[in-house]
Amino acid sequence: MTTEEIEKVTERGPAASAGVTRRLGPATGRPSEASVLNVFSHGILVVWALMVGVPLLWVLWSAFKDSNGILTDPWGLPTVLHWENWSNAWNDANMGQYFVNTAIVVGGSVVGTMVLGSMAAYVLARFTFPGNRFIYYLFVAGMSFPVFMLVIPLFFVLRDFPGSSLLATYHGLILVYIAYSLPFTVFFMTAFFRTLPTSVAEAAMIDGASHTRTFFQVMVPMAKPGLISIGIFNFLGQWNQYLLPMVLNQQEDKYVLTQGLAMIALQQGYENDWGALMAGMMIAMLPVLIVYSIFQRQVQSGLTAGALK
Repeated sequence: MTTEEIEKVTERGPAASAGVTRRLGPATGRPSEASVLNVFSHGILVVWALMVGVPLLWVLWSAFKDSNGILTDPWGLPTVLHWENWSNAWNDANMGQYFVNTAIVVGGSVVGTMVLGSMAAYVLARFTFPGNRFIYYLFVAGMSFPVFMLVIPLFFVLRDFPGSSLLATYHGLILVYIAYSLPFTVFFMTAFFRTLPTSVAEAAMIDGASHTRTFFQVMVPMAKPGLISIGIFNFLGQWNQYLLPMVLNQQEDKYVLTQGLAMIALQQGYENDWGALMAGMMIAMLPVLIVYSIFQRQVQSGLTAGALK
């Protein structure tokens, strides 16, 4: 805008001058606070992306190098693709069995957590009864206990379980994962169910639907964004869990991926197969990356649904 144009707009009145001020900004040559904050936030995101992405890429191309190439030129790209690293990790290092064990445990625990957590959250969010808030705050308090305080009591509970010991069993580890993930699931889903409209559930009840049918056929489809979001969080947390299986699952043929990777890393001091270790790390990371890349939009919509409503 030229000086003559600004003078003409100023002569038209305060409203036009205000519009020019909004377009020109508070002062010529001085960056606004919003632009400074924008540059700062983008800089933090770039640094964070480099901190996460560079090690991931390094592990990826190291998974195609032999041990000599990793040790002599750790940052160099592979000149020859050593696909045998993946077969060595899957077969020789027994990562295939560890992968199956992890899939069984995490699959069962995520399903159990989502079913029990969503049912408990729905009752706490929609029904008023004596002790409602007390039970809710018990779940909230469960998030404050560090897992390090629970492993020893859990060990004795599973070992002395009536009937048979639950140590080093799939169902024992699944039950522990469900109990560990329930507090945050109930906390998250209770807030989400409160944002859903009550008119649809009331209409279903008037039409003769039972509480169970209303929950599974009406409320669960409406809560799909929240369920997907909390399901992804539970999947990531349980897939990467190390301390609980390390204490409660000491049988080698029942090891999960995190235990298998620790065993491979320990064996590298004797076998020196670093390519297989890198390939094993990629095998453990790929399911997490694939799941998040598929459901990232659902996770974002689930996290913002409560705020938008």
